[in-house]
Amino acid sequence: MFLRGSHALKIYPHPTWNGTVGITQGVAALAVATAPVAMASHTVASTTSATPATAVLSTSSSCSRSIGARPAGDASPPTYPTWPYPSLVTLSGSNGPRCDWSSRTDSPIGRPVGICGGTTASLSRGLRSRTGSRRRGKKSLASIDTEYLDRVLKTFSGYLAIDELYDGPFCVISVVDNRMYQRLAYRVLEKSPTKGDVRRFLREFAARLASRGCRVQGITTDGSSLYPQALAKVFPGVPHQVCEFHVLKEITRAILHTLARMRKQWQAVIPKQPRGRPSRSRAKAARRARRMQQRATDLFANRHLFVRHHLRPSQKETLRRVTRGLPQLRTLREIMDEVYRLFDRRCRTETALDRLDQLQRRVRRFRRLGKALAPLFTPNLEKALTFLDDKLLPATSNAVERSNRRYRKAQRSIYSVRTAPHIRQRIALDMHRSERSRAREQATKTLQNARERRGKEHR
Repeated sequence: MFLRGSHALKIYPHPTWNGTVGITQGVAALAVATAPVAMASHTVASTTSATPATAVLSTSSSCSRSIGARPAGDASPPTYPTWPYPSLVTLSGSNGPRCDWSSRTDSPIGRPVGICGGTTASLSRGLRSRTGSRRRGKKSLASIDTEYLDRVLKTFSGYLAIDELYDGPFCVISVVDNRMYQRLAYRVLEKSPTKGDVRRFLREFAARLASRGCRVQGITTDGSSLYPQALAKVFPGVPHQVCEFHVLKEITRAILHTLARMRKQWQAVIPKQPRGRPSRSRAKAARRARRMQQRATDLFANRHLFVRHHLRPSQKETLRRVTRGLPQLRTLREIMDEVYRLFDRRCRTETALDRLDQLQRRVRRFRRLGKALAPLFTPNLEKALTFLDDKLLPATSNAVERSNRRYRKAQRSIYSVRTAPHIRQRIALDMHRSERSRAREQATKTLQNARERRGKEHR
């Protein structure tokens, strides 16, 4: 039995193992419980005893397997622990199964023999992972100048587009078939290109074309100064077309800058009105200032009408209303109409050059306007009219610009491609993919046509 005010602790031995545990508490143990156990004839008795002490409660049990039958009745009724606030518990020692070994005990035993909790290698070897097994594009890069070029040049149109692309410290010079939209060659430089670099690259590419019996009939570039001299030496006598889009872009920008300067001059003339409601004497001047300010606002809102190619009837009416009383603004629109008329496919290059000469003489009569429209007097505008004598020569370099846009789009998602070898491999891989996609589209189109013919025959 237990004394009043004592802390009772019921001990439940493990069903298979018994251990030795030392527990230190801040209160004295004043109770002793002994539970006799009935055992078989050939088993070892399992007894539990408690020894009262001043501050230590010690329990012990035999470390033998308990196979005895449960007692018919206990000497004392079962009790349950009631702990108001447990104090510090210190583990003094332990000896359990081999798999319970731990190095964090106060008195650790030796490390168990065996593979308890260890990681072993798999006896059955699986398939090798393909991720990272080889560098991407390495095989594609080796076949660009041989197998790939042989396949692509079978449908060579004879018209090229050349352009450079800047990506940080690197520069990529590309040559694309301007009618088939297929990249033919490229060069990755780790610096800004020079005229010598472009000339050497084009000479190597011209040698590959000559070895395969291909002839160049026209070349289109932007307004860069890297290409005219190199093209004249490597491809003598081949028409050089400057991209129409780049030339019109420069002229359009000059027209808009001139319009902005005129609008600022117009706003400077508007008289400033004092704050507050105008008096009767200033009402007329205030209404005039508001009209002038509204015209400047409309001029800024409809500035795109001065450079747009085709205008609808409603847009023409809006432009006529905005430029009422401003003949210099109507002159800007007339000059832009003349520029668009130069690139009409229905006339020849000689006719277009005569029109350009007349336009330049007209612009020179306006001193300030002539300085602002300097792109009208550049030699690039004359070279941009070369395509009028050849119906198959593209007027723009859209084919190579499309390749550059695809490269920039890939660089946004592939951050590891930032070295010259990786850029070369990535472009080579993209070239092979583009060729395969073209073949897949052709095969799909052929199958669709065959199915349509078969359906018509069944009908």
